[in-house]
Amino acid sequence: MAVWSPTSYGNPPHLNPLRIFLLETEEISVKIVLLFLTKGGVSKIRIQRCGFIVFLFLFVGAPEGSTGSRSLLLATTTSTQDSGLLDVLIPIFEKKTGYFVKTIAVGSGQAIVMGQKGEVDVLLVHAPEAEKRFIEEGYGVHRRRILYNDYGIVGPFEDPAKIKGMKLATEAFKKIAFVKALFLSRGDHSGTHLKEREIWKAVGVNPEGEKWYQQTGLGMGQTLSVTHEKGGYTLSDRATYLALRKNLRLNLLVEGDPFLLNIYHVIEVNPAKWSKVNAKGARAFTDFLVSKEVQDLIKTFGVDRFGSPLFFPASGKKEEGFGK
Repeated sequence: MAVWSPTSYGNPPHLNPLRIFLLETEEISVKIVLLFLTKGGVSKIRIQRCGFIVFLFLFVGAPEGSTGSRSLLLATTTSTQDSGLLDVLIPIFEKKTGYFVKTIAVGSGQAIVMGQKGEVDVLLVHAPEAEKRFIEEGYGVHRRRILYNDYGIVGPFEDPAKIKGMKLATEAFKKIAFVKALFLSRGDHSGTHLKEREIWKAVGVNPEGEKWYQQTGLGMGQTLSVTHEKGGYTLSDRATYLALRKNLRLNLLVEGDPFLLNIYHVIEVNPAKWSKVNAKGARAFTDFLVSKEVQDLIKTFGVDRFGSPLFFPASGKKEEGFGK
């Protein structure tokens, strides 16, 4: 499994045009990197360039997707990566099927755009309304519910807005805005960002441009780090917060509001729209995620470290029963 995220290299690249000009095997890229490192020693600049070379070959150097390809491009939300869930699931999938998964961890909004452009084969995202539009416009097929957890509002131990224990996310956001407490938004059109905007809209507050409201443009893990450093509040999915909690001076202050439900779906990119996507690989991956084996793994993931699971299995379940 190879993983790319926007942390080091900015927005995800337009994969397909570059593939034409690059080598068609990962093995050749490794040889080039090794040769690069042996010429002139190792320096910070050299390591950065090496990392960029690895990125180019791993994510755009493989042949164009096709039903016969053994490489599978997965665009996924950062929370499934930051929580460590994919580090458990993908090696099992690769061993069972022989596919090699290249994971591109971005916000759900960016993942969906990549699917619209035919740059990836399959999506794992948590932005329900955007997902529905993606399907309705013909870009995706076979949207399947995989897992769920919830969002929570986290903030500094001192809790200057005094929101700890509030039952409604809308009331907590209203209080944060009223006292002008620092709030860090992902600002990246991710599922989390879209949920945050939904809450602000319900409150009747537009925080854009306010000094107390700052956008990071980063994934969930890094946004939590910035929130920790600045002593502010943010909206986080439960899994990423729990996975990183020991390094954060942040408490989970507001939770349990049904409005904060967070559902993840897997969607295959439509091969009728983009003939070069790996349709067989995408179907194998979605079938794997809804299998009893994986749903059972999801149910126990995180229990050993945190005393409770980070996610809950959702395949075959009705939304009304979530959280019960």
